[in-house]
Amino acid sequence: MRRRDFALGLGFLGLGGLNLAACATGRSTRPYDPLLFAYFTTGKKGEADGLKFAVSDDGFAFRTLAGGRSLLIPQVGEKKLLRDPFLFHDGKLYHLLWTTAWEGVSIGHATSADLIHWSAQQAIPVMQAVPGTRNCWAPEAIHDPRTGHYQIFWSSTVTGRFTETAGTSESAYNHRLWRSNTADFETFSPPEPLYDPGFSVIDGTFARGPDQQLYLIVKDETVEPPRKWLQVAKADSPTGPFGPLSKPFSPPWVEGPMTAQVGDALICYYDVYKEGRWGAAMTRDMATWEDVSARLALPAGARHGSLLRVPRALIDRIA
Repeated sequence: MRRRDFALGLGFLGLGGLNLAACATGRSTRPYDPLLFAYFTTGKKGEADGLKFAVSDDGFAFRTLAGGRSLLIPQVGEKKLLRDPFLFHDGKLYHLLWTTAWEGVSIGHATSADLIHWSAQQAIPVMQAVPGTRNCWAPEAIHDPRTGHYQIFWSSTVTGRFTETAGTSESAYNHRLWRSNTADFETFSPPEPLYDPGFSVIDGTFARGPDQQLYLIVKDETVEPPRKWLQVAKADSPTGPFGPLSKPFSPPWVEGPMTAQVGDALICYYDVYKEGRWGAAMTRDMATWEDVSARLALPAGARHGSLLRVPRALIDRIA
């Protein structure tokens, strides 16, 4: 569906040739490249301030780039905010997706060749055709080699849907993961549920594990009884089917999982938002997790973001 007539359900153009592992984990095919952290900062002013970057050579200590200034000021969406930025590369351009409002049916999208100069921003009304939609949070994308298309996915509450868990999240939210496919970020398939684990769920992210299998990491958004922790399920493909969820591998009251391969391990980083800090857990088998939070050094005020390995020459230009 075109952005201007999202409900019409037009056809696709093919992309093809992209690497599922790179798109799923947010890493390049060159693990020695620096790790770029795309994030936003807290509060109404910070949410409107835009996209910020930090970089790490070891996956633990991150230094701020561009003096901490924003490299993209949000201009689209219901509230013109920028939260939960997700950065990925399609083989030609860098793409950024983000949350534009607490309440609404749209997500933000822009592209760049150098991470400094950005295209015109677009508000993609991914849930416009679904009556009762309250929100579109934390959009991400993964390339599906079976179709050559991208799957965009996000969290939404739709009033009257999944009533068995109504009232289990704050403010009457009751989220599930939703999805839409696109080949060119101009034409999109109708939105449909991607993942319903039987509870209110947000902040889904795909990761390629050390075993090279695909996994989906999610946050249980249940507040009564309090959970707010991360779990992981094996994914046969970007659309599933999905295996059983693991036991929680993070403490409660975290959000915004993002992953990177560091050496022979996968690290899942998460925003410990009530304490104003970040935590991380490391695994080599997707079953046993080690808390490595004490090793982290991230920019003050950094919130829910994403990780991507990029060439050092590009980092040097941003710095």
